[in-house]
Amino acid sequence: MSQQVCRLSLTDAVNMANLATLAHTHPMSLGTIQSCFGHLYSTFGLEIEGRLVGFAILHQIFEDATLMDICVDPSEQGRGYGQMLLQAVITDAAQSKAETLFLEVRSSSLAARHMYAKYDFKESGIRKGYYKTESANEDAILMELAISL
Repeated sequence: MSQQVCRLSLTDAVNMANLATLAHTHPMSLGTIQSCFGHLYSTFGLEIEGRLVGFAILHQIFEDATLMDICVDPSEQGRGYGQMLLQAVITDAAQSKAETLFLEVRSSSLAARHMYAKYDFKESGIRKGYYKTESANEDAILMELAISL
């Protein structure tokens, strides 16, 4: 099975938005995804047999990098694809001289939190009621990784 992490371009935005709709209860809009291409962003995709099954968006300003989104098709989750994308993000941030990689994750997303902890992300705060849900709002857990230079 052919799988690869590659750079994505603006022409991939529609496929990314479709994937985000499958994977997230409140996905980024197509317009927001389209705005994540440019000199401050690195956008990665995971393709299997030429089909986009995941993506990650990294935003970096000077020494601070932020993982804006990481998304894997629900039918492909649990196979290590999120880790492949996260590794690409960490590598890119390090090569771009980032000192810290930040992210926020739903408090209920235990699998994601476990993955981030496995890569030495540390919890650094909480944003109360940050994420919308069907019935209420959910806290965001802030996490950060000190990148070794």
